[in-house]
Amino acid sequence: MVLQQRSEIETPLNFFEHDETLQTLLKESLSPKFYDYAHSELTKFGSLVANEIDERAKHTDREGQPRLEIYDKYGDDRSHVWVNEGYKKTVEETYRTGIVGYVHKDIPELGHKGNYLYSFAQGYLLSQAEPGFHCPVTLTQATAYLLDHYANEEVKEKFLSHVCATGDTELFEGATFLTERQGGSDVGANVVKAVEDGENYRLFGEKYFASNAGMAGVAMVLARMEGSAEGSRGLSLFAVPWRKDDGSLNGIKIRRLKDKLGVRAVPSGEVEFDGALAYVVGDPEKGFYYMMEALNLSRICNAVASLGIMRRAFNEALMYAERRNAFGKKLTDFPMIQESLATMKSKLEVELATTFDLVKLFDKVTSGNASDEETALNRLKIALVKKETAEQAIYFAHEAIEMHGGNGYIEDFVTPRLLRDAQVLTVWEGTANILGLELLRLVNKFSAHLLFIDEMTERLDAVPESLWKLRISNAVETLAKDLTIFASLNPDNQTIEAKGLMRTMALLYEGVVALEWSEQHGGRHEKLMEIFIETNWPERTIGEVKRSVKYFSDVL
Repeated sequence: MVLQQRSEIETPLNFFEHDETLQTLLKESLSPKFYDYAHSELTKFGSLVANEIDERAKHTDREGQPRLEIYDKYGDDRSHVWVNEGYKKTVEETYRTGIVGYVHKDIPELGHKGNYLYSFAQGYLLSQAEPGFHCPVTLTQATAYLLDHYANEEVKEKFLSHVCATGDTELFEGATFLTERQGGSDVGANVVKAVEDGENYRLFGEKYFASNAGMAGVAMVLARMEGSAEGSRGLSLFAVPWRKDDGSLNGIKIRRLKDKLGVRAVPSGEVEFDGALAYVVGDPEKGFYYMMEALNLSRICNAVASLGIMRRAFNEALMYAERRNAFGKKLTDFPMIQESLATMKSKLEVELATTFDLVKLFDKVTSGNASDEETALNRLKIALVKKETAEQAIYFAHEAIEMHGGNGYIEDFVTPRLLRDAQVLTVWEGTANILGLELLRLVNKFSAHLLFIDEMTERLDAVPESLWKLRISNAVETLAKDLTIFASLNPDNQTIEAKGLMRTMALLYEGVVALEWSEQHGGRHEKLMEIFIETNWPERTIGEVKRSVKYFSDVL
């Protein structure tokens, strides 16, 4: 009864049942049998996340944060990370859903594997309550990807079934350790060394920001073999078990856990390797390439977490506005509030549809069925969507606090945690500056800007003529000219322009998707499209009624 009362006041009782756009895109993208399964499982998970997992997340953030217990009672180093019982329960329940495992093994009820689209739908629901725990899920997904795609059979046999566990075997959560103190984003400056020891290797050195430290059963680590080349080309990828077969530490120590602003559920630490047994994954000369492939997966996970925070922030803002009276009216009776909420709603729905449009391409790329052009476009879209969603998560959390007024700043409400958790998403998996450099690489090496413009133009051609389409078409023409100039600049000048162009590209991608959804589904999606385009490419005169106010009741 307590959970029921809490949910009616603060959150929807079920995050999935209230999400028409998510249900629509799943129905369009999955086979009928898969959709029926997904709908049933996500309904159950949506309720679990909105209630029990949400309550545990609040406790973990405030009173139950991970703690490092370095020594046992005999004074021996144990580098044990304590987590609370509720967090352990969330770990168990979430991995049992197959959020990681069913990308790589059959779903028993269906007799075939799942896909990333279904997995990311689960992650999106999870992140509405616990974006902190979504980080370990992301790391485990990246670990499973690397093992499944690049490890030899012996290493797969040792780790993959545990990383993909769904309650059928012991779970090994994953981790990806890249960052070193002297390197940061400059991974090529890494110095952790790998010393040959028979058929395998021993690692020596430290990783400075190692998330899921102490919880991971196996970590994917970049290290430099003796005599290898300098820079990123000299890095090899290793699978490093956290413990030996006898349960003792595998030459690994945790120096300390980071005291982070947000996402406090995930233990992030400084890790030392002192002879840790390590298994080479794939070609030793392609370690950096492998990890960058996993990084693209992690960037989509980052976008999914951002969307989860956006959805929760919007829900909280709307429900507070509906129950709050001021100056004799509900907040939702004021046009300025209607404008804020409807604009947020249009951005949220369009960005959700766009992210999952990208996910369908990512599924094609990871299955090995994509062309070189599609692979380049996949990288470009990932960079665009990651940057835009992360920045919007912060904005949405800010707007939710603004809607609550002083209450929004009080930890009794979820809004402060949403803002703290959102802030890291612009940093994790590549800052805006790093993503800008990705744009440079893709434009200069693959002419990805031409591929992008060609695709947007082709998709626009399939949409019926309208004044809304004309606005987007004109914007695409302007962008095409700007990108042509951008491609001709020297690299230094390109870095100055990159982030601004990425925002424009992301908005145009979303605008095209908004037009497509308006055409395919009509109704509220037509009105959401008009609000979105009017907001981002305004042509109205001052005093003219905004569509966000005009359509407020229709879209909310």
